[in-house]
Amino acid sequence: MKEIKWIQTQKQSEAWQYLTDLTTTELLFGGGAGGAKSFLGCAWLISMCGQYAGTRWVMAREVLKTLKETTLATFFEVCQKWKIKAGKDFKYNSIDGTIIFTNNSKILFKELFNYPSDPDFDSLGSLEITGAFVDEASQISRKAIDVLNSRRRFKLDEYGLIPKTLLTCNPTKKWLYKEFYDPWKKNELPSDKKFIQALAKDNPFISKHYIKNLENIKDQNTKERLLHGNWEYDDDPAKLLEYDDIIDLFTNPVSTAEDELQYLTCDVARFGADSTVITRWQGLKCKKIQRIAKTKTTEVVAELERLCRKFKIQRSHVVVDEDGVGGGVVDQFDGCKGFINNSSPIQPENELLKVNYANLKTQCYFEFAKLAKEAKIKLCCQDETIKEMIVEELQQVKQKDIDKDSKIQLIPKDQIKQNIGRSPDIADALMMRTYFILRQLNIFTPIFL
Repeated sequence: MKEIKWIQTQKQSEAWQYLTDLTTTELLFGGGAGGAKSFLGCAWLISMCGQYAGTRWVMAREVLKTLKETTLATFFEVCQKWKIKAGKDFKYNSIDGTIIFTNNSKILFKELFNYPSDPDFDSLGSLEITGAFVDEASQISRKAIDVLNSRRRFKLDEYGLIPKTLLTCNPTKKWLYKEFYDPWKKNELPSDKKFIQALAKDNPFISKHYIKNLENIKDQNTKERLLHGNWEYDDDPAKLLEYDDIIDLFTNPVSTAEDELQYLTCDVARFGADSTVITRWQGLKCKKIQRIAKTKTTEVVAELERLCRKFKIQRSHVVVDEDGVGGGVVDQFDGCKGFINNSSPIQPENELLKVNYANLKTQCYFEFAKLAKEAKIKLCCQDETIKEMIVEELQQVKQKDIDKDSKIQLIPKDQIKQNIGRSPDIADALMMRTYFILRQLNIFTPIFL
């Protein structure tokens, strides 16, 4: 197959330089609808297969069925445009999920869905590939990409290539935001990673009707993401808090009286890189957010005792996450309250107001969201890193199975950790402040029922 020259958009041309250099190992392209993301990925795979005989490439999406219905359709569109013909220039096997060119280079279709039965993506087995194109990577976990990347070694030395993965996506608040968009915005991306924001307006070949359809989107969040490429918005209807509500937490006009009651909440580190988080409150104003690297329960207890003495906080005004390691802190710190995430919600005395939450954690997060929307909570925080972590974590707090008629619950912590690469320890510590509100009132009007 001869080398193909094609007219690229300016953004595609920039991406092509990174896809063919000897520095970039991961390129994220997109960040909006209509930026010709899939076209670029398919064009790159075809070009690489044509130039490097016998190489092996992956085309992947979360679900294989979706890949065949969408990304593969774009592949055939590119082939038609470039006059590359099935049967003559390549053979397509829909059962095996392969495309084999006449020079024996191959494209393999791969599904990167996070099946509980295969948490380590062993399905990729002993696969050896030259490079990969992952379409709509926002739907896929970082772990899946890491496993796929570890397989990039086939014929690289023979052709003087380096391992490369092309990722495409629309704006998302998951791991791509943290690893690509945010560092790019701050000019802090590592030299081997690149990000190119490509929107519909950057694509001169797109139909005017496509852009008009984007402009006519009624939901502002969706329009911001897909038309304007705004990564700060999330159009997931399951989210408890809007982005603006979260940002307002740091500036809400919440005042406190000198004699207003003070509280401590503590989320204890469990394992790995998680941190113990202690928050100190005066009324509904969070005066201090303190992160402590994983430490012994005795040291956490000592710090709680120090804070209680210094700020004259009763032990009955201290709540500690009792699940896991936190149970040891509760046992040692007599008089504090233990917070068990999966315990029953606090029910009001009035049977007519009975709540339908699956557990206490869900109930407290919904109460926190309610107070935040009413501008009744303020977070005093000068540390920009902690601010960013709070925003990131609270945007991941979402209702699970929003369309099902069942007890209201949140998506599990493991899913949040998969999305952002760490545990939402700060958000959990902040949420526990509402435990005292619900206990005191014993009356709760649920929202989002």
